[in-house]
Amino acid sequence: MLILFGGVVAILLAGSITGAVLKRRVTSESGRATVDNLNARTKAWWGMVAIFALAFAFGKPVTIVLFALTSFYCLREFVTLTPTRPADHRAVAVAFYLFIPLQYWLVYIDWISLFSMAIPVYAFLLLPVLSVLRGETQNFLQRTAKIQWALMLTVYCISHAPALLMLRIPGFEGQNFLLLFFLITVVQLSDVLQYVFGKLFGKTKVAPIVSPSKTWEGLVGGGLSATLIGAALFWITPFSPLQAGGMALAIVVAGFCGGLVLSAIKRSMGAKDWGTMIEGHGGALDRMDSVSYAAPIFFHLTNYFFTP
Repeated sequence: MLILFGGVVAILLAGSITGAVLKRRVTSESGRATVDNLNARTKAWWGMVAIFALAFAFGKPVTIVLFALTSFYCLREFVTLTPTRPADHRAVAVAFYLFIPLQYWLVYIDWISLFSMAIPVYAFLLLPVLSVLRGETQNFLQRTAKIQWALMLTVYCISHAPALLMLRIPGFEGQNFLLLFFLITVVQLSDVLQYVFGKLFGKTKVAPIVSPSKTWEGLVGGGLSATLIGAALFWITPFSPLQAGGMALAIVVAGFCGGLVLSAIKRSMGAKDWGTMIEGHGGALDRMDSVSYAAPIFFHLTNYFFTP
């Protein structure tokens, strides 16, 4: 693990130095904007590496608490951007103060079956009841769907990342933190590489109204590069090189879809970012949009194919 962290720190150092040099040399307005964006992404990576190091040093409880806090901030950003009515406040409070702790407590005690259905079944049924008891029917379906979507994306889906620590994979006992490292590394590298390939070669936009910066050239170039890097990281996973490449490809595709869908929600609300928590990167949900789609897909593929 120390070798992995050392490699990541070396790459970030190289990226930071390159970014500082480019910032002095680039003179055009568009070039400055691109370099500033890349430097902001590098800074965000430094923060993520620090969080990962903290989680690795203090083990599963700290990892779960960090992801629970991430879910809390993501849910707060989602609810802030998609306002609710007073009649929904009880349901929102239950989402924050009952289902976030419950979901991550289930991860802590390794209760996979209830973890998988607590929010999709019990929260799904309970939250509309709490709203309807206030007697307000105006836009009831839209209000309810908004809260349920927020809880599913920001808590249920993101909680699948630390839930990788629950899986019992024969011959891989005690090393599940590496699966979490694999997931986050592939997701973030895919994001950065798609941006770089898009800037270098991008001409054909995937969804120009939803996300003007996403291009097919960026998706293919960045996605394939991240997939190859994922395949090269097979030695830290229970997968063969081909299986690691397949898993990385699934993460890339799911992450791209997550970014696109969450961008559509932002656009529909007339917002550019989910928040201002991370300098140069918007809110916490702007960094976790890809993870919210990739984590459950990676968790269930691993659980289905690699556990007894």
